[in-house]
Amino acid sequence: MTSELQPSNTWLEVIDLQSMPYLEALELQRSRHAEVLKARETGQRRGFLLFVEHDPPVVTVSRRPGAAGHVLAGEAALARVGIARVETDRGGDVTYHGPGQLVAYPIIDLNSLGLRIHGYVRLLEQAAIDTCEAFGLKAERDPGATGVWVDRPADVEDGRGGRKIAAIGVRVSRWITMHGLSLNVDPDMSHYQHIVPCGLHDRGVTSLALERPAPRTMSEVKTVFEERFRRLVDDPAPFRRRD
Repeated sequence: MTSELQPSNTWLEVIDLQSMPYLEALELQRSRHAEVLKARETGQRRGFLLFVEHDPPVVTVSRRPGAAGHVLAGEAALARVGIARVETDRGGDVTYHGPGQLVAYPIIDLNSLGLRIHGYVRLLEQAAIDTCEAFGLKAERDPGATGVWVDRPADVEDGRGGRKIAAIGVRVSRWITMHGLSLNVDPDMSHYQHIVPCGLHDRGVTSLALERPAPRTMSEVKTVFEERFRRLVDDPAPFRRRD
């Protein structure tokens, strides 16, 4: 898919990790984090956007109190269906990652964008919203729950209703980001039955394939997401605090 967007942020390097286990990708995030920090200390600007599909599938559990209780199956039961369980240092709650899901890990210096955590999360949400829109799907934020949703009731403001298509969980160390966003393109949706996604009871999950049956390749989605993300970090002013 082509685009007319011509971003100027040449400091952002996109790395497609293809398919990779979760912990291996985490180590790569840490090494890129160190590179961004070193660049800052030497007066340079550097950032990365890592793309990956996690294989084997994995359930990641944050340190948030109560998060472990949102995993509905024990490790043995998860192992029988080929899903690993990993404790993680990101924010958020319980999340599933697997083949058919685009995971985007931006490793960027928020100081260089003039952003803080709240604005950065909103920027990630917008990147997913814009990507869905490019494929003809209306998606939006929910005032009561971080992430991106489809068919969220317009008159509800306390995190009820709708189906989640993108989950967000970040870690920020020395104002440099890790972890990020997962967008369901065409994963095995049956795997979600083993968790309470993001700790939100009685709310559904969905994917681009379910909402828009016309074939969408992972390559297409990566291309569009990269373009939308570059555009947003090229002009992050709408996401900066005004106080």
